[in-house]
Amino acid sequence: MTDRISKTREEWKKVLTPEQYEICINKGTEPPFSGKYCDSKENGVYKCVCCGEELFKSDTKFDSGSGWPSFWQPIADEKIEYVSDTSCGMVRTEVNCNKCGAHLGHVFDDGPKPTNQRYCINSVSLDLSKDKQ
Repeated sequence: MTDRISKTREEWKKVLTPEQYEICINKGTEPPFSGKYCDSKENGVYKCVCCGEELFKSDTKFDSGSGWPSFWQPIADEKIEYVSDTSCGMVRTEVNCNKCGAHLGHVFDDGPKPTNQRYCINSVSLDLSKDKQ
């Protein structure tokens, strides 16, 4: 893996939209069923909107009914930073981009086989690089 990207909050504010900043840097979340990739069936690779790191392939995306794009595994486990999150009165595992630290969403143990994982990711934190046909 390449060196971790480190920027100040002010540097991130200059390169991200207010919505991207709120979700990726302030660890916010988009409303369910509002994200541009929630219902997307397009083929490609989902990258971190902050640094361009390739995170998820479209062939691991599934409809979880949760209102957020869901994947059953990342491209590689080392692409994701896992952090215990006890906010909102529950215990969850937050997932961040391991290259830049951007907040992506959370992972849960109620996904499909073969991993039984559901990476519940904010569309705002992703950029789809579509496969060329």
